[in-house]
Amino acid sequence: MHLTIIAGARPNFVKIAPIIHAISHHNDQDAAKIDFCLVHTGQHYDEKMSGSFFKDLNIPLPDVNLNVGSHSHAEQTAKIMVAFEKHLMNQPTDCVLVVGDVNSTMACAIVAKKLGVKVVHVEGGLRSRDMRMPEEINRLLTDSITDYFFTTSALADTNLLNEGVTADRVFMVGNTMIDSLVSSLDKAVMPKVEHDIATAEYILLTLHRPSNVDDAHKLETLIETIDRVASGVKVLFPIHPRTASKLTNIERFDNIEFLSPLPYLEFLYLMKNAKAVVTDSGGIQEETTYLKVPCLTLRENTERPETIEIGSNQLIGNDLVALEKSLTAILSGNWKKGEVPPLWDGNASKRIVDHLAQLFN
Repeated sequence: MHLTIIAGARPNFVKIAPIIHAISHHNDQDAAKIDFCLVHTGQHYDEKMSGSFFKDLNIPLPDVNLNVGSHSHAEQTAKIMVAFEKHLMNQPTDCVLVVGDVNSTMACAIVAKKLGVKVVHVEGGLRSRDMRMPEEINRLLTDSITDYFFTTSALADTNLLNEGVTADRVFMVGNTMIDSLVSSLDKAVMPKVEHDIATAEYILLTLHRPSNVDDAHKLETLIETIDRVASGVKVLFPIHPRTASKLTNIERFDNIEFLSPLPYLEFLYLMKNAKAVVTDSGGIQEETTYLKVPCLTLRENTERPETIEIGSNQLIGNDLVALEKSLTAILSGNWKKGEVPPLWDGNASKRIVDHLAQLFN
């Protein structure tokens, strides 16, 4: 069997890394080998996407980099499709495996399907029901043409079945991002920051969604609220330069320590030891749920409702009063404990590879 694995953004590599490890283990144990090609579309260029990033994840550098770069959604999608079609025509494959919900996920799925190649979607079936999110459009389009789905929860299964997917194409396997988390916990690295993170409590903040960071006034108001409510507890904020450029005077915040974007293992250390995490990231909702770290999500909806229903997460939306109330409750030690969803046990990737071996051999 030959498998083409697609990754387009930094979180995608965190999700595919354990799948690559599981393939390697399978090939050591089984005569029916799985050969694979790792394609990086280059959708996101990240200065931290260096050799050390792949070393942290213990995976090889991509076999192919399409180098599409940053563009509008339409232009980026088109560039990915053109470049990936050329690759796939030159290097045929039995199956294209896509993960998540970025433009590369959808674009490569379309190319594969039009060339008659089977498509597998890891994290299929997630739904936010918010068509303002580009990721939701990508999920719906990808799932409409996917052949086999590997899901993270029973709710994702239900979403797919309600959309007409037959049960024999849906496999609940767990969460590959949690696989990477589990395998990396004992390798987490304490970053060098001004705050004494070894002994003192802190809040971890991440913001990247345009709805939170593109409007300078909204961004400043949000950070001012967090700064005030923190009340002496340091807030560590790895911030992208583009977001930092929206802030007129970062020195005026009493409790915020601005950091450069961090390598995976350093960010993992901050996350697992945080008093609370405030974020608008989908993946961090999952990781904090596994770690049972209180999480406040600055979005109006989530495609990962199990992190709220089962885990330690809570949606805040744009409600600054709710943000203040919830953060105060966490700092006072008054927060739900949360549990880990079924099959989020570090073995999702093994289940995926086992199913692939049965489906394609």
